[in-house]
Amino acid sequence: VFLSEEGGIRLDKWLWHARFFKSRSLASRVCVKGRVRIDGQIVRKAHYIVRIGHVLTFPQARQIRVVRVEGLGTRRGSAVEAQALYTEIGADQAS
Repeated sequence: VFLSEEGGIRLDKWLWHARFFKSRSLASRVCVKGRVRIDGQIVRKAHYIVRIGHVLTFPQARQIRVVRVEGLGTRRGSAVEAQALYTEIGADQAS
């Protein structure tokens, strides 16, 4: 497990654990393209360390997701486990 700092996990890994993307490489690609914001700041690094309480904004399919990190997860589990990792705090108003 790559935790470079106590109490955190890589952004791409968290997005994959939370089941927002089918693969870690897809999550990484979105990060590198600068499509993810953490607490309002654009992040271009898949290895950015995510912590509990961070607010993430990112595109998923045709929707913009805004979620608060509630847990870090240790593996990519079931959908129920994944939903426990975040709280939805906003959604794209166009849908």
